[in-house]
Amino acid sequence: MNTYYNPEDLAKFGTIGEKAPSLAEKFFDYYGDVFAEGALTAREKALIALAVATAIQCPYCIDSYTNTCLNMGVDETQMTEAIHVAAAIRGGATLAHGVQMKNIVKKLEL
Repeated sequence: MNTYYNPEDLAKFGTIGEKAPSLAEKFFDYYGDVFAEGALTAREKALIALAVATAIQCPYCIDSYTNTCLNMGVDETQMTEAIHVAAAIRGGATLAHGVQMKNIVKKLEL
């Protein structure tokens, strides 16, 4: 089955800067700094990244961070729980934005 997502493309991510090397270098430096050990462990950051990747529905990031998490000793139960956290936040944010609808309705009723 052909899909937009091609797992082999994930390995090509590092070539994204071929036509803009200085921008790519800045991005990858930043990216490296973000995922370095700090107040959060690299393992915690990988779990966050997996949850965010799932929430924004990036198949490449889901693939990458699932593998990263597995390599860091995160089990499927922990990854599933992190994804449920992302789903709860995304669902809650959707409901919270419903307040905008309520504000418009109230304004139009006046």
